[in-house]
Amino acid sequence: MENLHIVFWLLKDISWCLIWKPLGVAMIFPTLIIAIVIAYRTRQLVSELCHNVAIAFWIIANSYWMISEFLHFDETVITGGITYKYLALIPFTLGILILAYYYLGYKPAHPEEEGTL
Repeated sequence: MENLHIVFWLLKDISWCLIWKPLGVAMIFPTLIIAIVIAYRTRQLVSELCHNVAIAFWIIANSYWMISEFLHFDETVITGGITYKYLALIPFTLGILILAYYYLGYKPAHPEEEGTL
């Protein structure tokens, strides 16, 4: 499943690069669904769960950014110098916060637990 996930992710990003809008948007769904399934399946190991949830947030942010470019609202100003593209920072930041929780909080408190390989 993880290998298939990479195929969908690459197809999504290649479509973004080549501005193949229908394929790019279509690839969001299998890429994100598989990321969520992988996170769910690894929920017993906190290390894997945190990394896989961070990946899911990365895909959400990346997909939003792609759609904002496809629909040409990425450079539209919301306020000041902030454009709609910058809203992708919300899920990117959530992913970073989850990893910060794991590496700065959970892992030091549980050194005996198995970690990400």
